[in-house]
Amino acid sequence: MRPKPIKGSSSPWNPGTKHGSMSKIPTNLPKNAPVSKKKKKKYSQNPQHGHKPVQEEGAVKAKKHLGQHFLKDESVAQKIAQTLSLKGYQNVLEIGPGMGVLTKHLLQRDLDLVAMDLDDESIVYLNHSFPLEHAAILKQNNRLNIVEADFLRFELTELYGDEQFAITGNFPYNISSQIVFKMLEMRHQIPEFSGMFQKEVAKRICEGPGNKTYGILSVLVQAYYDAEYLFTVPPGVFDPPPKVDSGVLRLTRKKELTLPCDERLFFKVVKTAFNQRRKTIRNSLKTFNLSDNLKEDAIFDQRPEQLSVADFVTLTQKIANDPV
Repeated sequence: MRPKPIKGSSSPWNPGTKHGSMSKIPTNLPKNAPVSKKKKKKYSQNPQHGHKPVQEEGAVKAKKHLGQHFLKDESVAQKIAQTLSLKGYQNVLEIGPGMGVLTKHLLQRDLDLVAMDLDDESIVYLNHSFPLEHAAILKQNNRLNIVEADFLRFELTELYGDEQFAITGNFPYNISSQIVFKMLEMRHQIPEFSGMFQKEVAKRICEGPGNKTYGILSVLVQAYYDAEYLFTVPPGVFDPPPKVDSGVLRLTRKKELTLPCDERLFFKVVKTAFNQRRKTIRNSLKTFNLSDNLKEDAIFDQRPEQLSVADFVTLTQKIANDPV
């Protein structure tokens, strides 16, 4: 099912909102037909079908302040596109499509795709050159909407209502953790999440207890999702190349979405505990003003990195039942 048009738009496929705008990729577009009112950069096109278009140098430049590193390896993009199972949903949101390297591989699957980017240069490119360069793919699947918006501020229910949707992408490194936290807020609508992070972040999300990289993201994500680290990607497949390796992961939502404890308190306990991860739970949770009797419990002798998700649930239950 297609995402819902945003309220207040003059056209169902060209709405405008406070935080973004959306347009549908046109099909059968004449070469010189204008697609966007924005000033366009010029892109050279290779008319030979099946050949990669030659892009003028600097067509869309990666912007450091947006954390952009454009993926240029087709095989890696194809592998990421295949990480989604599409079980129980057809809507997919791609964050940070850039110049559509991953986008075109996603469109070769049976899904409805929204490509969301904050970079206006990328939006112009996706609206103008992408449909010309990949006309054959769009002929098979034209269910692509381009949205210019800040993912962290955009109200996703304006796109999907209460429908299920997956998230994927080559995520901007500077907001990758924030993307995961927003995904957790909408976990009831997001059955699957996959994509590329800095390797360190991807490993941390998937890490188990007893390891120094195990932390807040590990516990909160794994409370609701099964986390798999899939493969490592070297710097050389990006433009510009980052200074570190990247990693691709997949998160699959668990059947049981409700924890057997106060979930707000659970989030608070996990975050507070790891803010002083070198201390024991007894010391890191001093601000909770717990009773002396409760603090004698053996679980308070451990450090946060030693506690599993189930242990944190038990700890939250104990704190909630503390008479103080």
